[in-house]
Amino acid sequence: MSLNGTTCLVTGGARGIGLALADRFLAEGAAGVTIVDLDPADCAAAVATLADRHGDRVLDHAADASDEQQVRDAVARTVERFGPVGLVAANAGIGAGIGLDADDETWQRVWQVNVMGPVVAARVVVPDMVERGGGTFLVTASAAGLLTQIGDAPYSVTKHAAVAFAEWLSITYGDRDLRVHCLCPQGVNTELLRMAAGGLAGDTVTMQGVIEPEAVADAVVAALEAGTFLVLPHPEVAGYLARKGTDPDRWLAGMRRLQAKVLGGLAGG
Repeated sequence: MSLNGTTCLVTGGARGIGLALADRFLAEGAAGVTIVDLDPADCAAAVATLADRHGDRVLDHAADASDEQQVRDAVARTVERFGPVGLVAANAGIGAGIGLDADDETWQRVWQVNVMGPVVAARVVVPDMVERGGGTFLVTASAAGLLTQIGDAPYSVTKHAAVAFAEWLSITYGDRDLRVHCLCPQGVNTELLRMAAGGLAGDTVTMQGVIEPEAVADAVVAALEAGTFLVLPHPEVAGYLARKGTDPDRWLAGMRRLQAKVLGGLAGG
């Protein structure tokens, strides 16, 4: 697809990957981009930054990406300002950094953002996209959704669900001109990763290599142009996934070795 003249909406767009995506979409000629994030001040700051580079083609809308009515309001404002939405990046995401100690409230909170966020966005925009002849829907999952995330059970489970939902969307609507992409990076230099630093989950990701959000945006644009479902800013993830599929027991043993290595480093620190 070409982003030129496309109206875009990015959830979790005030910083990190979301902000980099919005910046890149505008640089590629998007008609307008709406930044959706929880904190109004964060949204306004992101829009101010982008407006300095791209003019008035950006709109801020503070909202909970898992709340359907709030997302409908964001879409309505976007349509009023820029025209029908042609691309949605369901990018909002959170982690927990814990395993069996995670209580029900934590599981529910992570589920709502990481799974219901994309579900709600699709519920709001996909029927209209299909009726108008197609559109593009990007789910920001994670390499954890293809593999796992050592040290973070809620994140691993919900990101697997996010990948599954993206697959379902592609199967169900791909023949009706809905282009679906699933973004699955490993470590990215974002606030989410920095908050996890010093713990098992954060240090496992860091050990495998960290890239900048702009590199993720580059990979997304390349995938949009190529029509590739899986967006892998860390290409080595494809090899890990292949090994997991062909020999799950060997892959699990390798992940346990990685966990032991990280735990040894944490103990030594």
